[in-house]
Amino acid sequence: SLIGTELPLTVTQMLWVNLIMDTFAALALASIPPSESVMKEKPRKRTDFIITKGMREMIFGVGLLFAFVLLGLLFYFEQGGMSVRELTIFFTFFVMLQFWNLFNARVFGTTDPAFKGISKSYGMEFIVLAILGGQFLIVQFGGAVFRTEPLDWQTWLLIVASSSFVLWIGEIVRWIQRVRQK
Repeated sequence: SLIGTELPLTVTQMLWVNLIMDTFAALALASIPPSESVMKEKPRKRTDFIITKGMREMIFGVGLLFAFVLLGLLFYFEQGGMSVRELTIFFTFFVMLQFWNLFNARVFGTTDPAFKGISKSYGMEFIVLAILGGQFLIVQFGGAVFRTEPLDWQTWLLIVASSSFVLWIGEIVRWIQRVRQK
């Protein structure tokens, strides 16, 4: 509404996004087995704020990146007037950005690759499949309730691949950190 376009997400879509970002993501991250490297860290003071400087930088950096990319996508779609198909693409792209960022959050504070040890975290695997399956069902069969229309497999592939840049940026940053540590 600030830029004068139609609301890109409906209330039901926002509920799904919040379910993914809050509930599902929290469950997935909570299911990760503890890392022994935590024991090597210095204890934090009781008075320290729960969000560290690194977390704050990551939250603002990723948030600004997402806002920039999503606003760019909105402006691109707005040029011809947004169709339900374009709004469906926007919604799915938004969810997939969050999906890929979940893997970065999983290894935050480490230099580990995003998929290291993922097979040991059945909860994470289940949540990942639930998010993908839920998004697919909503888009393909949600219709008027979710203001979506089915997407063809090429569009799905394009959305999944293009939104994964979030994961690859995180992988590159962690790889650089690993190289510097050696």
